[in-house]
Amino acid sequence: MVNIIDTHCHLYAEEFNDDRELAIERALAMGVSKILLPNIDLESIEGLHALADTYQQVCFPMMGLHPCYVKEDYQSVLKVIFDWFEKRKYFAVGEIGMDLYWDKTTKSWQEDAFIQQVEFAISKNVPLAIHSRSATHELIQLLKPYKGKVTGVFHCFSESAELAHEIIKLDFLLGLGGVLTFKNAGLPQALEKIDLKHIILETDSPYLAPVPYRGKRNEPSYTRLIADKLAEVKGISAAEIYEITTANAERLFFAL
Repeated sequence: MVNIIDTHCHLYAEEFNDDRELAIERALAMGVSKILLPNIDLESIEGLHALADTYQQVCFPMMGLHPCYVKEDYQSVLKVIFDWFEKRKYFAVGEIGMDLYWDKTTKSWQEDAFIQQVEFAISKNVPLAIHSRSATHELIQLLKPYKGKVTGVFHCFSESAELAHEIIKLDFLLGLGGVLTFKNAGLPQALEKIDLKHIILETDSPYLAPVPYRGKRNEPSYTRLIADKLAEVKGISAAEIYEITTANAERLFFAL
């Protein structure tokens, strides 16, 4: 029996407004039993909660402030986000991190918001779901003082073997998505010597759909395509990939 976890999916996004229920049905039919939902900003909270409440056995919410939405008012936004943890259960602080690809002018705010959310996660004993774009070196340095105090995942990992090993040294996992299937991504080579115990699967839906759907809307059922590609890369059965990556995700998000 196939049992896979999509550890990062924006299923509340407007791209799913016409077929959200069907997308969940397709995911379940493909063996995707759980879908973790990262928050983005204050506006995404309502849709996030609606999904988690409607599909309590399938959709599991995170709560955090995405770095691309860290603006001048981020301190007041973080207060609202932290207050939500007193009202309901979340399975990670996320999606948090740094993004220096789109905007470097907010770097100091992003760093401060990240550190505050890391320390909050430690206080709540929950993992982190980290967004890193053109900022992985910076995030690794920011996390080093917290080694042994917090764990989590660098979601949508698509970088070098060297950075993968630095992340693993911090006791964090690598979240693999559709980029793994892209022809010239170089990710299969980076993963050659990475033990599967450090890997979990994700889609980042509706973004970054895997081949053969690249360029189209992504959805959680495609987690299985990513798992099958990872099996090919590692030269083992898809069943082993399903079992190992699902066990890793269970330990990270559901064992605490």
